[in-house]
Amino acid sequence: MEKLLEILEDVRPDVDFANEKFLVRDSVLDSFDVVTIVEEINEAFEIDIKPKYLTADNFNSVESMWSLITLLM
Repeated sequence: MEKLLEILEDVRPDVDFANEKFLVRDSVLDSFDVVTIVEEINEAFEIDIKPKYLTADNFNSVESMWSLITLLM
């Protein structure tokens, strides 16, 4: 999960990812941020996040993103 936090902090250093639980719902992340994060995750973890996984629930928190990554690894 440390690698994921590094990716997120590189994309949006102004966000407290460790404590924020509604990144998408509360519009902390916009669609461009999510696309950038998906690209970085795909490359870093050598996975392929398909469009069916691009839901708010999968990107609302670090924990939900980590669950998605572990599912796809």
